[in-house]
Amino acid sequence: MAENIIEVNGLTKSVPNGAEPLVILHEIGFFVRAGESLAIVGASGSGKSTLLALLAGLDTPTAGRVHLAGEDLYALDEDGRAAVRGRSAGFVFQSFQLMAHLNALENVMLPLELAGRKDAEAVAKETLARVGLSSRLKHYPKHLSGGEQQRVAVARAFAPKPKILFADEPTGNLDTVTGATIIDLLFDLNREVGTTLVLVTHDDHIAARCGRHIRLASGRIESES
Repeated sequence: MAENIIEVNGLTKSVPNGAEPLVILHEIGFFVRAGESLAIVGASGSGKSTLLALLAGLDTPTAGRVHLAGEDLYALDEDGRAAVRGRSAGFVFQSFQLMAHLNALENVMLPLELAGRKDAEAVAKETLARVGLSSRLKHYPKHLSGGEQQRVAVARAFAPKPKILFADEPTGNLDTVTGATIIDLLFDLNREVGTTLVLVTHDDHIAARCGRHIRLASGRIESES
């Protein structure tokens, strides 16, 4: 049986809100096995994106623990959490998050270069070819369509072959047809590379493609399947 690559225990997040703090997440607990695909779903404001940020160590909880790829994230300082992300995680966001001053090839090379890879250019070219962008290597984000920018983001996320990919509403800024293409890419690459996929989405059709589902309601797990 596959090991747990994510373990969450008693995860709580609250923020000041006058006399009473606003609780965004309340004592969340679950695990994800290596190689699984997990959809986190729920209404707007249910805490989905906050949970994803905490799983990745991009935010800090009020209470609780997250073990990511064997590391106790919140026993580490910010630099330590960043190092864990660099070793183990990739990200695809709704807003693409490409570097405007870098072309497509350079954007995909960036995490590989930061990891000290000598083959960064070759791997980036191969990955961009896999997402259908061999002819757009030298194009800057402003010269790419939204769908092309998200394909660059997917290539950048998968090029280092991370253990875990976090995707936060990756089709939110795309039309239906382009969004479907991006989701196909995510799941194809997930199967090929064996990366664990944790996907936040409001789209039940996308969620249905994942092996497991967690539904949040008012900051609590309403159901898990």
